[in-house]
Amino acid sequence: MRISTLVLGAALALGSTAALAAPVVIKFSHVVAENTPKGQMAKQFKKLVESRTDGKVKVEVFPNSQLYNDNKVLQAMQLGDVQMAAPALSKFSRYTHKLEVFDLPFLFKNIHAVTCFQDSKEGQSLLSDMKGKGLVGLGYLHNGMKQLSAGHPLRVPADAAGRKFRIMSSDVLAAQFKAVDAAPVKKPFSEVFTLLQTGAIDGQENTWSNIYSKKFYEVQPYITESNHGYLGYMVVTSTDFWSRLDPDLRKVVRKSVDDALDYGNKLANQLNQEDKQQVIDSGKSKVLELTPEQRAKWVEAMKPVWGQFEDEIGSDVLQAAQACEG
Repeated sequence: MRISTLVLGAALALGSTAALAAPVVIKFSHVVAENTPKGQMAKQFKKLVESRTDGKVKVEVFPNSQLYNDNKVLQAMQLGDVQMAAPALSKFSRYTHKLEVFDLPFLFKNIHAVTCFQDSKEGQSLLSDMKGKGLVGLGYLHNGMKQLSAGHPLRVPADAAGRKFRIMSSDVLAAQFKAVDAAPVKKPFSEVFTLLQTGAIDGQENTWSNIYSKKFYEVQPYITESNHGYLGYMVVTSTDFWSRLDPDLRKVVRKSVDDALDYGNKLANQLNQEDKQQVIDSGKSKVLELTPEQRAKWVEAMKPVWGQFEDEIGSDVLQAAQACEG
């Protein structure tokens, strides 16, 4: 009897030790290709955190909407089915309207202006604005400035009138296209190529790295270098997962996120420039440069959108963004 008890006790002890030794698994879901800034950042995060924790934390990266699209991933995170994601900033509007500032057209002159705002007191406060909804932001990741593509040339706002453009689920982006009498169509990123190829939509807005990596340029004969908006992401986790993570491991994960974001943000500008050239060299899509007069017409048409959303976003947030000249 005593021997059986000892054996049972030893087995339980071994089972407990094995359970304690089991690695923490972080499922990282995103919607873009692995050769984009986000894809490379996720791979770098996996490399850093697994190396620095000696295998105590394992990261499983799921690109190209393999697990969830950006419309579903935050709900999955709240349920504990995924631990980390980096949705486009537009996707957080159901949790906070303040992040809609990043969708306002012609607000940011360039990536430097975006970084200035994200590093500001107001920009940093937005990372914790959704804690009451069970989500905590860990940092911002650039993709780049957005360009307009279509099946016909877009030089002035009138060229977009009556055309259908795919947008993310954002009321601000919808208002942006309505301001030029175009029809915004909210569709998942994973469907964009087929929608363009079949002519179900006339055009879309995106960064050079997404236009190239997803081959949109192959089915869009014209791309206008408008730099009219910003596409960025927030690396986010659930407050439940974050609070339950061992404090020592949490510090390492936090540091690895920061370092991976630095890596991804430096890569973003480089990739966008390289991919722009790849698109030009392909000869499949003509890149149109706006004259100052043409650009001014787009700004004049779209800038009133700011006033439509100032109350939701907050005048303090909007003013902080405007203060960053770039």
